[in-house]
Amino acid sequence: MAALAANPYILRRDLCFREQGIHASNGGGCSLVAVNGGGFPAFSGVRSGGRRPRGEVKVGFFGQQAASRPTSIEMEAIGGEEELDEILRRSQERSQPIVIDWMAAWCRKCIYLKPKLEKVAAEYHPRVKFYYVDVNKVSQDLVKRGNISKMPTIQLWKDGELKAEVIGGHKAWLVMDEVREMIQKHV
Repeated sequence: MAALAANPYILRRDLCFREQGIHASNGGGCSLVAVNGGGFPAFSGVRSGGRRPRGEVKVGFFGQQAASRPTSIEMEAIGGEEELDEILRRSQERSQPIVIDWMAAWCRKCIYLKPKLEKVAAEYHPRVKFYYVDVNKVSQDLVKRGNISKMPTIQLWKDGELKAEVIGGHKAWLVMDEVREMIQKHV
């Protein structure tokens, strides 16, 4: 059975091609079928046409029509001031802005926003890199350096300097809209 993404009805094209021994440039396609009546989806492989057996429903894709772009990208943790300095230095060298989510493990709003920010990270990948800082796991000097007074605070840094921030104490969809606007304005 093929390796599945977080959603059991989504099969990444590259895994499908790898299992079938097909190179993406050769064309071809894969599909994922779910058998009615429950259970896990079954991998049907490359089909040459014809009808599916009764009770199977196609929920995947064929050919190279669908892009294999991730729907979310896991943010990397920043564990200290030296690590932040190194990240800022690299982003300055590459002229790549970074977004830092200042959060805490005990903050419900922070925990709720993190996966939503990871989806936004996928939208701007690779132009913008996303990180997070758990304020309870780092020194207070680092928290002061970020000038953090409320959480979650989402900051955009460019050329080694803080350019903008969003304090996320309101509805998640509004926060995500503000983050997108902040990125579009400064990138």
